[in-house]
Amino acid sequence: MDLTRRIREKMEKERLMFVYRGVVTNENSSSLLMLLEKEMETSELSFVGRKRLFMFVLESLQNVSRHSDKNHYGEMSLVVYSKTGNGYTVTTGNVIETERIVGLKEKLDEINNLEAGEIRSVYRDMLSHAEFSNKGGAGLGLIEMAKKTGNKLDYDFITLDDKFSYFILSKTVDSGGVGMHYTGEHTAFRGKAVAQLERIMAENNVHLIWSGHFSPDIGKEVLSFTETKLSEEDIDSNLRRKVFSILIETLENVAKYSPGRDEEEKFGMPVAMLRLIGQYFYVTTGNLIMKDKAEALKEKLDTINSCDRESLKDLFREALMKQSLESDSTGNLGLIEMARKSGNKLEYLFEEVNDTYLYYTLTLKVEERPD
Repeated sequence: MDLTRRIREKMEKERLMFVYRGVVTNENSSSLLMLLEKEMETSELSFVGRKRLFMFVLESLQNVSRHSDKNHYGEMSLVVYSKTGNGYTVTTGNVIETERIVGLKEKLDEINNLEAGEIRSVYRDMLSHAEFSNKGGAGLGLIEMAKKTGNKLDYDFITLDDKFSYFILSKTVDSGGVGMHYTGEHTAFRGKAVAQLERIMAENNVHLIWSGHFSPDIGKEVLSFTETKLSEEDIDSNLRRKVFSILIETLENVAKYSPGRDEEEKFGMPVAMLRLIGQYFYVTTGNLIMKDKAEALKEKLDTINSCDRESLKDLFREALMKQSLESDSTGNLGLIEMARKSGNKLEYLFEEVNDTYLYYTLTLKVEERPD
């Protein structure tokens, strides 16, 4: 649970909404794009702002996919969505050869010094004269980002060893669609926090993290991305189905106890996290819960954890018999199903927030077992 608390505190402090670490592919890029689009639908971000961020994500994901060394460093690629004031920031990170930094920095600085009209002119000139390789024209992808977003690009390079470095590219847009560019000695963009997040995820085998409000649309896109990601793993199909099914149950559990958007923003945002360690998946969620509901929930959890597999089947049948058409509640069914499908106990923790709320964290270890 220390990891969950550490992740949650970092997400809250840096206002991070979504973090994915792993190989970026054409397949999962679509889900990554849709996830941001659904989040922005409920925001105050203008149409221009949404369009600019969407185009940046599209281009940067293609850039990461083209230039990442999938055999050795592709798993270190990072995609981060975060809130910034009244707008959003999208950041990507991927490993490149250190010898490429000088050339990349020159291109980025040249692009950032161009006016909007000049960007279009240079872009047309590069289309006419650039020599293309299987990874695109030299600097063409970067200037295309600047052209489509209408703003400058923030970047940083973090040295990994004597041969490789971490290239971090970022875009911030306010609610009106105006790009924010960090310059100057004290306000220059720094990628250290992003690199630290990548290391935390790598050390703990974290695939993805979501920290935000779980509306039906957001939940659907989180699940869609997870389904795509799981299908790309060399994992038994039955285990993938179990993980996906359990994630559905856990997200529904988060939504069930939500006190509302305002309270979550003040006292603790929901979190969902997926880890893969060896052949075991760990699904973790965290959310606010009112204190007066916690004791009853704890009793349910303890009852379920005291059961063996046969007892869980009996408990499930008993809970099913108690259901009625008049009630919206599913009683213990969701929690029982989580325990049955995961094949393990429900690991939980309640942490004090204030006189009204606790923060409830639930973790399930999912492994392949016969049903």
